[in-house]
Amino acid sequence: MKASLDVCKQRDPKGLYAKAERGEIKQFTGVDSPYESPQFPEVTIDADHLSVTEAVNVLLAYLDRSGVLKSGYQPLASGGWQ
Repeated sequence: MKASLDVCKQRDPKGLYAKAERGEIKQFTGVDSPYESPQFPEVTIDADHLSVTEAVNVLLAYLDRSGVLKSGYQPLASGGWQ
C-alpha cells in the first residue's frame, strides 16, 4: 500500500492517526515511527490516486493472476466499497 499521510488520515475510520498526533498512541507508523516501504513489493496499490473500490480491485486482480482466488471472481462495482 502506497499512501500519503494525508490519505491515511482521511481514510482512518477509528481516528487512530488523530490519537497518535495527540500523543495517545506511541510509536505509530507514519506519525512518530517511520514507515519503511518494501524494496520489492509483489503488488503496489497507490491509494493517493485510487478510490477504495479501485484499490480493492487492483488487489483482487493480483490475487486472481496469482491463482489465489477461485475462478469466476467478480470485481467490485464502482461505489461498492466505502
